[in-house]
Amino acid sequence: MATIKDVAKLAGVSTSTVSHVLNGTRFVSDEVAIRVRQAVLELSYRPSSIARSLKVKRTNTLGMLVSTSTNPFFAEVVHNVERRCYERGYTLFLCNTDGDVVRMQASLDALEEKRVDGLLLLCSEASNEILHLLEVERRTPVVIFDWGPNSDIVDRIYDNSLYGGYLATRHLIDMGHTRIGCITGPMGRRSARERTEGFHKAMAEAGLSVRSEWIVGGDYGCEGGVAAMRALHALPERPEALFVCNDMMAMGVLSEAATLGIRVPEELSVIGYDDIHIARYMTPPLTTIHQPKGEIAAMAVDTLIDRLDSKRVRGEVILIEPCLVERASVCRKP
Repeated sequence: MATIKDVAKLAGVSTSTVSHVLNGTRFVSDEVAIRVRQAVLELSYRPSSIARSLKVKRTNTLGMLVSTSTNPFFAEVVHNVERRCYERGYTLFLCNTDGDVVRMQASLDALEEKRVDGLLLLCSEASNEILHLLEVERRTPVVIFDWGPNSDIVDRIYDNSLYGGYLATRHLIDMGHTRIGCITGPMGRRSARERTEGFHKAMAEAGLSVRSEWIVGGDYGCEGGVAAMRALHALPERPEALFVCNDMMAMGVLSEAATLGIRVPEELSVIGYDDIHIARYMTPPLTTIHQPKGEIAAMAVDTLIDRLDSKRVRGEVILIEPCLVERASVCRKP
């Protein structure tokens, strides 16, 4: 493999001149620049990114840690993160933590060896101890998606889940529903707590009572939606509409409702949250709260690069506003 010295020798110039031609860091005459570029082509020379990174102390690479999940929401976010990294001239190294803290720490060690410039965390295993290790001992800038421990040293990108939960419930109320239940996510997560809080806020604002037996906990997975639908169906009195705190559980609700012979939306209106790609292909197509995954991903990458460029110390919290997407799983009451 050719080196910069080989290019310099063939072109009859110094290695620093070759560097100036390739990086545009100093004026070089057209004659010399042509000789250098011809030598580069003839030798198929490729500059060493390692050598460059040692000089400028930037590798233009980012690391991303993601928990294993069957939820397409994660895959859609990762896809958009990779695209934004490409647009900004960065390479993304992706690691799957598999929900394991030990594996997460091993991935962090591997990413440190790669000398990534910053980290994006989409994993619930992140702890205050790990963030302290990253920001204080390793001094690695970090952006957290969606959830994570409280810290003023990392940047956070959240959707406004409280408003999203309110918006979903308000839509059911505006469609004439009064007997409304809620299938929550895992209440240890910020998003689940805030979406449920938004539900209660909309119900209180409309003067509607919340029946505790119509509030069922879920796990953000299809199976949780199935189990919640079974629990609600076993009650002597059932809700006529449901706010389901994510689309995967809503998919489970629609599936189990079909099994139980419950017609959606004629007998049960259902609204989800996230607007994953397959939501429009469910039966019926799912009315849901849209999270702008492209905007969230771009904001995360841009915030991390800004942190690198500005040397900012304090973390920021950035809220992304969700919006309603109406499809066919909610009906208007006569």
